[in-house]
Amino acid sequence: MNALELLWERYPQLSICRDTIMRAYDILVASFENGGKLLLAGNGGSAADAGHISGELLKSFCKKRLIPRNIATKIAREIVPNLEGALPAIPLPDFVSFHTAYANDRNGEYNFAQLVLALGNENDVLWALSTSGNSRNIIHAIEIARAKTLRVIGLTGRSGGMMRDLCTACICVPEEETFKIQELHLPVYHAICQALEAHFFKN
Repeated sequence: MNALELLWERYPQLSICRDTIMRAYDILVASFENGGKLLLAGNGGSAADAGHISGELLKSFCKKRLIPRNIATKIAREIVPNLEGALPAIPLPDFVSFHTAYANDRNGEYNFAQLVLALGNENDVLWALSTSGNSRNIIHAIEIARAKTLRVIGLTGRSGGMMRDLCTACICVPEEETFKIQELHLPVYHAICQALEAHFFKN
């Protein structure tokens, strides 16, 4: 049983999100296959989730990942066992120096929009996390992503908020309280990361 099928079995309440979760997975596969990268944005607990997602993609998660053979043959033999296959994922909340400078010099509400403007390219994906779906800095980041033709994955709560109609795929987990929404976000992104690992690192 693959990771996404196991998700519906372990969390039946997430079956309502099945189509958007699969759509999000397909968007990420297409992006990575075309040389794109993933930008992640969120506030508070969602900022921690953004870092968590990137951590699962930048190194081995549930299985051993070999680095590409064309890289392995060009580096010292003792380095190879210490490196792992990776998918490019950038957690935008972790730019601490940027965020403090931007909030000091400009309107901090546009922090993520500025980073998407600077870092986003056509084949990239923005994964936006907001339990309400209405976080202003997240909405601004989505608007810039759309203007730059990035695809956008949303991860939010039952209503979807403003994000619902702005994302290419908006995963609205069936809860309304913040902590309960976050409790369902984790198995969703773990399953997606595990499925991506299985797809790209067949060894």
